[in-house]
Amino acid sequence: MATAIGVGGLDRGEASYVSATAPVRVPSLRRITVLYDAACPLCVAVSGWLARQPKLIPIDLISAGSARARNRYPELDHARTLREVTVIGDAGQVYTGAYAWIMCLWALYAYRPMSYRLATPAGLPVAKAAVVAAAKISSATRREAGDCGDDCGPHD
Repeated sequence: MATAIGVGGLDRGEASYVSATAPVRVPSLRRITVLYDAACPLCVAVSGWLARQPKLIPIDLISAGSARARNRYPELDHARTLREVTVIGDAGQVYTGAYAWIMCLWALYAYRPMSYRLATPAGLPVAKAAVVAAAKISSATRREAGDCGDDCGPHD
């Protein structure tokens, strides 16, 4: 009988997976899906950059909150995917925040070594700081574009 083992899921940004009774094993990834905010100029630019990079595994880019995202991943909190980039592995792993950015880099040919460094205890604060900086840039960009009023919304 398989036992569900939660390793964070959407709450901590790490993978959730199911394992047989003995050793816990994270399934290998063969493809990831990135849910990004299509109304955010920075998110659109980064998704375009991801699309152009040589990849070690395929990356599907889907607009967060879209009908396609809701149909493909009905169990996700889609309001949350609009607030923070979300990466889903082909075995159901869900990564958010700094972990999502690390997974994006991990999928890219030129950036996999960097992803390993960022995933260490010493590198994770750097990845988290990059996510905070990106959120601030995104929020400022949305305000300048007139995408939001007093309450800018998703990336605050």
